[in-house]
Amino acid sequence: MKKSILNIVILCTAILSFSLTGCYPHSAIGLLQENKRLPQYEQVEYEPYKIHVNDEIIYRLITMDETISKVMTGGRSNINNIYDVNTYRVYSDGTIDIPFLPPVHVVGLTLEEARQELERSFREIIPDAEIKLSIYNKTFTVIGDINSGTFPIYRDKLTIYQALAMSGDLMNGADHKHVRILRPQAEGEPEILEFDIRTNTVIDSKYYYIYPNDVIYVARSKGSFYKVASYSGLLGLITSSLALLVSVLNFIPVIP
Repeated sequence: MKKSILNIVILCTAILSFSLTGCYPHSAIGLLQENKRLPQYEQVEYEPYKIHVNDEIIYRLITMDETISKVMTGGRSNINNIYDVNTYRVYSDGTIDIPFLPPVHVVGLTLEEARQELERSFREIIPDAEIKLSIYNKTFTVIGDINSGTFPIYRDKLTIYQALAMSGDLMNGADHKHVRILRPQAEGEPEILEFDIRTNTVIDSKYYYIYPNDVIYVARSKGSFYKVASYSGLLGLITSSLALLVSVLNFIPVIP
């Protein structure tokens, strides 16, 4: 009788374990899938980043004017009259305050548009002025079921795949179907972009490139509690459960 009970319980436990527990198939967590059942996203033209309030602007002034050279460097010599990098925060009114210039409005402009605007202002006092412009605080943030942190944007057109790789890649238990990007706007409310990262049509879509100040949020999948990372893990889970069950049943007295 005891042996029959044991066999029945073991069978039920195995069936229950297989029904409640599984591994992560490629279809659930694989990237760049060519699967027509997944969402299909439109390709869009890349839009350059537009400057936001509180961005820190770096500019470099280049001129052959020796008088300006002495003013800008405090009388120190400067090779090729290229001056040290200067950093300026964008104020809430959308302007940056550059010495010797009236406030320059840059919010909502691309870097190239802002560079031209700043160069135009400088050329009113320095006819041969040339400006190099960049964003100092080029970072993005990752939070959720992933290695959270804030990371630098080290290149132009950083992709979502490169951004996730910098943070250590998605966990198997992450919700690949509903990845979100919180994207501040130069003017107006932030935009929340939600997409399925498994489909290959993410490439060149509006979700593909990461911009300064983006926040990538990856939630934990609702069904991940019942899953294990691999089949070896699944087998280990079932084996350990059965071993515990057998140990407990050994203490049950035999029914006459």
